[in-house]
Amino acid sequence: MNAFDSPFVVPVAGCVMILGLGVAGIYSEIRNKELRSQERIAMLQRGVPLADIERMMAQSVDEEKKVRDPLRSLANARRTAMVLLACGVGLGIFGLLLYMILEIRPVLVVAATGVINLCIGVGFLIDYNMQKRELSRFGMEVDSEASL
Repeated sequence: MNAFDSPFVVPVAGCVMILGLGVAGIYSEIRNKELRSQERIAMLQRGVPLADIERMMAQSVDEEKKVRDPLRSLANARRTAMVLLACGVGLGIFGLLLYMILEIRPVLVVAATGVINLCIGVGFLIDYNMQKRELSRFGMEVDSEASL
């Protein structure tokens, strides 16, 4: 019996992938900090004053932390909701039509996957409305056309 014939291969591979991505992200963060500290040491060895080094490093950190436009975030939430709702409806209709053609009951799983997309899309619509309400508290009235 081959080890890849087991029904547990996909779940185990998925868990390993998720853990691997997490470890890779942590390693990447540590490596970036290490490179920044090596840059500082190299500049100190060349005789660059510490105040200049701190100012240059602060500028690079500020460039990484850019301010996000709240209207863009609002438009992204709405656009994602619309795409997920459309995919959910499309998958649902496709699954039902496929069931009607083939008359095989397990094919209804395809229609059930559409429900997952619909639910996530509804969640994004709720998030969109919450963001819109929050922006209106700060005095920003948001039109649906303005947030595109």
